[in-house]
Amino acid sequence: MPDSAPIPHLPGSIRACLFDLDGVITKTDVQHRQAWKRTFDPFLGGYGGEAGRPFSLGDYVRHVDGMPRHAAVHHLLASRNIPLPPGDSHDPPGRGSEHALANRKDELLTRSLDDELIEVYPGTIRFVHAVRRAGMRTAVVSASSHCAQVLEACGADGLFDRRIDGHTVRERGLRGKPAPDPYTEAASELRVAPGEAAVFEDGPTGIQAAVTGGFGWIVAIDRCDRREDLTEPGPDLVVDDLAELLRPSTAHDRRTPT
Repeated sequence: MPDSAPIPHLPGSIRACLFDLDGVITKTDVQHRQAWKRTFDPFLGGYGGEAGRPFSLGDYVRHVDGMPRHAAVHHLLASRNIPLPPGDSHDPPGRGSEHALANRKDELLTRSLDDELIEVYPGTIRFVHAVRRAGMRTAVVSASSHCAQVLEACGADGLFDRRIDGHTVRERGLRGKPAPDPYTEAASELRVAPGEAAVFEDGPTGIQAAVTGGFGWIVAIDRCDRREDLTEPGPDLVVDDLAELLRPSTAHDRRTPT
């Protein structure tokens, strides 16, 4: 095999790989962070003290990353002790409810995804190709309702056997991350037990979902230099990029990493 076709360094028991989207496959995590900040900062500016401080990278990682939109709003506001009526899922931006804030964020994100180039993390794409060459099945597991659009825009939609996204969660009545439901659903569709699947995540919410679900190997990807937030939920490994898990094709197997 030529050097251009590396192999994935994974435990020998792994039969499938499950990937989060934003921050793992695509660089749309940046667009999500910007949309959340543009949503929260004007709202938080009406409060004083700690409650009113601007939305930060730490807030994104600890309180909203990986969650369904409404749950993310509720979690962030609860962290600031700000009460707000939940409202209705159809509340327009500006209504003064949690759902209105969630819908404002989606409005901003939609514009960004329509107007800006969607880029991938090259190390992840190389790793997914290597996983598929090794005969393992793949799925993308995301809270985003824009998952299909993003994958198609960056040309990565053909790399995954299954997609569990925000639409799937709502249609099937699943609990969103940090509950394990999206990941266990993906494993079921790929016909593997959770213990036979690896999960690749960039946020503590998703890592917690994988830990709770009993997945066989959990890899955290530190895109924001927030390693301390990623290690607390208990992943098996933390890396800066999935290219670190590729080995030269002269290797003889893909046994458990040391």
